[in-house]
Amino acid sequence: MIAQDNKPETTSALDAIAPSPIAGEGVSGGARRARVQLLPYALVAPAAIFLLCVHFIPMAAGLYMSLLRLNQGHLLEFLGAPFVGVQNFVYILFDPISPIRGQFLDAARNTVIYTILVNGLALALGLGAALLISRDFRGRGMVRTLLLLPWVVPTYVVGILWGFMWQQDSGIVNHVLRLLHIPWQPFWLLGPLTMVAIVIPTAWRNFPQMMLLLSAGLAGIPADLYEAAEVDGAKPWQRLRYITLPMLRPIMAVVLLFGIIATVYSFNVVFTMFGRGVGYPGEWGDVLTTMIYRNSFQQLNFGVGAAASALLMFVCIAMVAVWYRTFREDLRAR
Repeated sequence: MIAQDNKPETTSALDAIAPSPIAGEGVSGGARRARVQLLPYALVAPAAIFLLCVHFIPMAAGLYMSLLRLNQGHLLEFLGAPFVGVQNFVYILFDPISPIRGQFLDAARNTVIYTILVNGLALALGLGAALLISRDFRGRGMVRTLLLLPWVVPTYVVGILWGFMWQQDSGIVNHVLRLLHIPWQPFWLLGPLTMVAIVIPTAWRNFPQMMLLLSAGLAGIPADLYEAAEVDGAKPWQRLRYITLPMLRPIMAVVLLFGIIATVYSFNVVFTMFGRGVGYPGEWGDVLTTMIYRNSFQQLNFGVGAAASALLMFVCIAMVAVWYRTFREDLRAR
């Protein structure tokens, strides 16, 4: 009994006196764990530094420029120009005698209409093309290649080509109307028809991207759903409405997000169609990007241009918020 009672005490005393080989290993193990925990941050650091230099610092500088009187008289001072607070924003939005106010409101209206029409038309064309190339028919690869060609053409080339095509006398559009004996042959680059002249080329340029994404979504829809619907007697338009479109809604959400951002900041098509900035797109053709370019780089009023750029960013955020509210449930379901 006495030996059994003293044995644990002897073992405990020896453990206390003997050096522990685990102590050094514990320290090195902790350092190793710390290095492992820092590894993800080290991997992300180059991308974060790149985003900081390319996006966040220029964005902060642009927002600060919108608070300065940075015009021809103070151009050399750059960020040292006189600070005027929100005066540039008031000048754009609320000053009744400001020539910029009317330009900005027209451009903001046109940007919203332009974004809605371009993405609606491009989505319809992309969905139709995706349904076409998802079928098995002879020459499908060639058709897919031809449908991708508009996406390959640079945007400034699209603007120049369609600018020639919309000409009243020598343009191919009115020439086709004359061949069809249609007496209505308008000048497409003046008045409200200017919106049509910039929407169609932009949608033609953008729909192949939507086609690719939607065709990938179509490939993920189980064929059993269509077979069951066909057995139940569902017609093609019913299968499209009750199977295809609901299953494609998450893909459509992503496609429209990309389209909204790209269209709000679209510049090249309108810029090149109207003489590379020399011509004025007019009341129904001027969008926010061309309005900002004209005031910043032609009139050298960079403070007002920076304020208009900040407002453009807010317009884009508002449209993305509407998009998120519309597709919120679909995104959560995925």
